[in-house]
This record gives sequence, C-alpha cells and structure tokens, in this order.
Amino acid sequence: MKKAIIAMFVLLLAVAASAEMTKVGTSGAQFLKIGVGPRYQGMGEASVATVNDVYAMYWNPAGLVEIENSAASFTNVNWVLDINLNYVAFAKYFEDIGVFGLSATVLSMGDQEITDFENQEGTGDFYSASSYSAGLSFARQLTSKFAFGVTAKYVGEKIHNERSSGYALDFGTLLYTGFRSLRLAMGISNLGPELRFSGTDLDIGYDPREGGGQNGEVGAQLKTTPYDLPMVFRFGMAYDFEFGPKSTLMLSTEMKHPSDNQRQGAIGAEYAYDQRFFLRSGYKMRTEEEGLAFGGGLITGVAEDTKLIIDYSWQDFGRLQSVQRFSIGFTF
Repeated sequence: MKKAIIAMFVLLLAVAASAEMTKVGTSGAQFLKIGVGPRYQGMGEASVATVNDVYAMYWNPAGLVEIENSAASFTNVNWVLDINLNYVAFAKYFEDIGVFGLSATVLSMGDQEITDFENQEGTGDFYSASSYSAGLSFARQLTSKFAFGVTAKYVGEKIHNERSSGYALDFGTLLYTGFRSLRLAMGISNLGPELRFSGTDLDIGYDPREGGGQNGEVGAQLKTTPYDLPMVFRFGMAYDFEFGPKSTLMLSTEMKHPSDNQRQGAIGAEYAYDQRFFLRSGYKMRTEEEGLAFGGGLITGVAEDTKLIIDYSWQDFGRLQSVQRFSIGFTF
C-alpha cells in the first residue's frame, strides 16, 4: 500500500509538470498570490492538504476544522525589492457549529519619486502603492471524513490617487480517506468579478469640438481597463510516515493551476520530533524563479492550555536572490 501511495504522489507531480499554453500577465492583484505562513513556504507550498491552522484561511479554508479551540498568528514576508507583506489572523471553534476566522493581509512599499518626460530624474513629488485584503472564513466538519470551508474577502489596491476594490471567494475541501493518515484536498482561491482603477488623476477636461464651438471643456475621466483576479485551483494529498513513538515524516504534494500562468507542482516534507521541533524542505516546479525551500519550527507551552508557535522559512528566488518569512502564533 505504501508503494501505491508513492505512485499516487508521482502521478500527481507528473500531471503538474505536463506542458500547456501559458497565460502570463492576464490578471492583476498579484499580491494575492504571495503565500503566507512560513511552515508552508518551507515545504515548497505543497500546502492544500497539510494546512491545519489559521493560515488555512489563505491556502484551504477547510483546514480550519483542525483548530480545537482558538488560534492567532502574525507573519511577515520580506519580499523582493524592499516590499513587505504582513498577515494577521484569528480563528475560534464553536461547538456544534464550526470554526470562524478573521484575516487581513497588507502589502506595502516605500515612497517612490514621481518622474515624467521632462523630469526623468524626478519631479520632487512622491507616490506610494499598497494592496490589502480582509477576509471572513468558516469551516465545518460535515462528516467524520469530509470537511468544507469558505472565505469571503474584500480586496483593494491603491497607486497614488487611484484605487480599485472588489470582493472574492475562496472554497476548499478536505477528505480523510480512511486509509491511515492519507488526506486529499482541493481548493479554489480568488473567485470574483473584475476590478478597475479609478481616481482623481484620471480626471481630464474634454472638448468634443476641439475649440470649434462656443462652449468650453467639460469634465471627463479616462477609462481604465478592468482586470481579473488571479484565480487559482489547487489539488493535493498528504501522508504521514511514523518512525517510532516521537518521530513523524509528513510528505505532501500539490498541483496548482493559476488562471494567469501554466500549471505548476510542488512537493514538500516536514519532519516532526515530539510534535515540538520541526524541520521542513520543499521544491516548486515549473516556476520561473522559485525553487528550493527550507524551514523550521518550534511549538512550546507558555502557560496552561497556551502554546507558542514560531516558524521560519527561506526560499530560493533565483535571480531575485531569496525570500525569508517569519511568523509567531498562539493556540489557546
């Protein structure tokens, strides 16, 4: 049976690696594709079937059902080009109802000097850009083997005086197959209508007669092109191998199909000792810069019924060097 499980892992990765036509550059709000939770980056983002904490609100909301009481976490992503992404989340289990969660993501950058054709060295004025998302999640164990989750979120972006905003939904499922620890999961993220930028910098004066009439210019606004959200479909599986009473190796694999890129794959592993000390590694396939990843974690008690969770990951970004992530969380 173990050979059959390994064969399933290999087959899933083969499907992810098969060739297809790419759609790069066909969506906006790209910050929604920046993963959160160092545990999952350390495993190469092979996460849809492994996530079992507040980060499920990003990867697969069905994974929230693993939360037994309450949990909270904060993570910082030191992204490329001095861009920072911060994520905070809280979830709580309600008996006979399910798990509710709140999450917020903010991507920010430093001020940039404005340039134009006449002032290519800078005009002396500055602009900023940011993106953000706020979500409400719910997950429920529908049967002893099947769980479902959903996240409704508000998404917005700002560039100087221009803004866009809208709503999106994430859906996820988690199936406990009944064969030992084998889990299958799938999820759809960022399902929603198009977004469009508007703002005062798009206001112009318009003269339909181009000076040929008696009337002056009328107020008008430049129309921007709407853009899609980066919808992502994920399917994955995970299995735990036990090596003695305190040692466990979790192996996971995932196929990811973004709406604006080619199909991608990932494989990851997490070694746990006494469910306190963790070492992780993973690899992403068919990405232009991302590849190998490593990470580690610690879970320790700080008070009665309260545990502190610390995670770290390092991820290779090729020509863009590397990205580091750090998170701190509590279960209580």
